[in-house]
Amino acid sequence: MTSPGPVAFTIFGIDIMWYGILIGTGFVLAIIICFKRAPRHGIESDHILDFALWLIPFAIIGARAYYVIFSWDTYKNDPLSVFDIRGGGLAIHGGIIAGIIVAIFVCRHYKINFLELADLVFPAVALAQSIGRWGNFFNSEAHGGPTDLPWAILVNGQYVHPTFLYESIWCFALFWFLLWVDKRRQFPGQIACLYGMLYSIERFGVEHLRTDSLMIGPFRQAQVLSAAAFIICLAIYIYLNKKQLSKGANKQ
Repeated sequence: MTSPGPVAFTIFGIDIMWYGILIGTGFVLAIIICFKRAPRHGIESDHILDFALWLIPFAIIGARAYYVIFSWDTYKNDPLSVFDIRGGGLAIHGGIIAGIIVAIFVCRHYKINFLELADLVFPAVALAQSIGRWGNFFNSEAHGGPTDLPWAILVNGQYVHPTFLYESIWCFALFWFLLWVDKRRQFPGQIACLYGMLYSIERFGVEHLRTDSLMIGPFRQAQVLSAAAFIICLAIYIYLNKKQLSKGANKQ
């Protein structure tokens, strides 16, 4: 399998990139899903639209800033290239961090339970990731090292691991799993914590295969952050679960 190239089509002399189309599609589907499921979490659907208006620009800024910070050597000689995101260069961890910050302010403004909003949003985030990862395929980026596996992709004349595909499949399955668990949810925050743990497991493993990892000294930053996120989400999960069990015991 070989990428057909990053350009989807050209209109009025402007190249429309697959990367932007796929990320935009992911955002739109995520918003639609959250809008329809909001009442299930006690949230007014209109508040999701307000949240999205703030989330989209700040998530993109956060994702770009995160990528640039850990790839500064690439941009230091041409600072204006920081603003050129058409060719790629967004880090999902930065987008999630920015999204959480926006969510905190939105929850305070509209008096929304933060854990309810998180449980509502994160399944849709997994779906958006699953779709957006294909932008890496069209850009021939975020791939792994050489392999002779039958599903390898051809990049620069060499067959390599399609790590974007591994993550896309995982996130798509994670989306459906989180929706399934949400119907059986035991406590607010459970879905968000499961997302944090399960995505971190996948990202930690897949990152080991990638050839373009952002680094923190000798360590791959995505693996460091994934390990930290897993531990934090596991601790929060245990705390919230015990809190819920304590409430149930007090009622009896």
